[in-house]
Amino acid sequence: MRRFTELVVALDRTNRTTEKVAALADYFREAPPEDAVWALHLLSGRRSRRPLSGRALREWVGEAADLPAWLVEESYQAVGDLAETLALLHPPVETPDPRPLHRVMEEEIVPLGELDESEARSRVEEAWARLDGAGRFAWNKLLTGAFRLGAGKTLVLRGLAEATGLPRALLAHRTAGRWAPTPEAWARITGPEGADADVSRPYPFFLAHPLEGEIQELGPREAWLAEWKWDGIRAQLIRRRGETLLWSRGQELVSHQFPEVVEASRTLPDGVVLDGEVLAWGEEGVRPFNALQKRLNRKRVGPRLLERVPVVFLAYDLLEADGEDRRDWPLDRRRDRLTAIVEKAAGGVIRLSPTVDEPTWQALERRREEARERGVEGFMLKRLDAPYGVGRVKGPWVKWKVEPLNLDAVLLYAQRGHGRRASLYSDYTFAVRDGEDWVPVAKAYSGLTDAEIREVDRWVRRNVVERFGPVRSVPPEHVFELAFDGIQPSSRHRSGIALRFPRMVRWRRDKTPDEADTLASVKALLEAHGPGKADA
Repeated sequence: MRRFTELVVALDRTNRTTEKVAALADYFREAPPEDAVWALHLLSGRRSRRPLSGRALREWVGEAADLPAWLVEESYQAVGDLAETLALLHPPVETPDPRPLHRVMEEEIVPLGELDESEARSRVEEAWARLDGAGRFAWNKLLTGAFRLGAGKTLVLRGLAEATGLPRALLAHRTAGRWAPTPEAWARITGPEGADADVSRPYPFFLAHPLEGEIQELGPREAWLAEWKWDGIRAQLIRRRGETLLWSRGQELVSHQFPEVVEASRTLPDGVVLDGEVLAWGEEGVRPFNALQKRLNRKRVGPRLLERVPVVFLAYDLLEADGEDRRDWPLDRRRDRLTAIVEKAAGGVIRLSPTVDEPTWQALERRREEARERGVEGFMLKRLDAPYGVGRVKGPWVKWKVEPLNLDAVLLYAQRGHGRRASLYSDYTFAVRDGEDWVPVAKAYSGLTDAEIREVDRWVRRNVVERFGPVRSVPPEHVFELAFDGIQPSSRHRSGIALRFPRMVRWRRDKTPDEADTLASVKALLEAHGPGKADA
């Protein structure tokens, strides 16, 4: 645990990527397998369900430190990280923890979720009482599962690659999917590839970069494949050894949420992995993303929901065929083989993502104007000679999205951010007027400069009207221009509107609230630019 604590502190204290990678590499070289695999599991984002609520932990530390609840809450809002807040508030001790990481996880952290509150509290307070400040900080990180240390999975894999000498792409593949933090898993991840590879393991997803510059700068149009950029759930459909698994890009197994895709996959040949998109689909083509949301995060999808929100899997790449990795094939070859495979799939649930075959960039740009009517986000452009890579590699795949929509809205609520903005009111809710009322239409936290955020923060603190937990309501005085990628009807929002990826473009100091958009004008945007009836 001492070694893991030193790693957590080292990652937390530096913003330099090279220093973080070096710290990770040193840890993976030195730690025994039973500890190293837990560190890899935790730091790469594979958190288990938090065994205890944050509210209970804040209550317990307040009583241990003899602090009132309001001061604990204010401290948490100021720090922004629960683990660090708990470590700072607890009375200091000077005892480091001599036990290894795997014993702490398996004997202390994991069992907490099975205990009643009294016993769980006793064990938490016992751990707090015997740990020094750094040790308590690391232990609380394990407890809360929130490892915001500026070291995401990509950085962790860089450190592991440096420690083991294995290619990062290979490690990315071996750590994809579900795996338990055991010494056996560590041996599989860091050892030679065997014939007993996990049948359920997906491949790392290949990601695109936004278009930079003019479209003509990509070179000859005939060197690129163009297809619509779908607004669904990116997924890999795996058919191996008679089993079917559907993995989301977030490495969640979602097979049970889309049983019709699993059933249709039985007509695929064995040893096939397809990359594609799960979409809500109707007689007129793709349906809005908020329709698909009704199928997400459910333990069981009943017959009524299957009928109300049917889905399709649109396949646009082939990663494995005949049980062999085909990612090194050029895209045109993968696409030919994919077409032959999907054409034999029965039922119409698994389909081939169509290409858009306009001969010139100018003609393709004119077709892009149809995107919102079709319920898509623009184009995906892929070099026909490119292999399927790992992660976000600049060059081979480009996303050419439609220009964002805009509206002017008024700041109505604010709350503190996270990380380096934990002490600033930087997360905002914006509203438009509906008659005499203000109706929230969007939340946004990106787009302003640091100086502007500090200025808004000072104004919020001086002008709080009401408090709702961490949220502060403010007078409707400041107008901001918001950009967003799409607009859809939504029964989940009071406004009846859902904006896709809203962000702030600028602070409209030149406008008064009376000059901002109204709910009527936002609904006019929906009428003009919402998902249409085009055949996608």
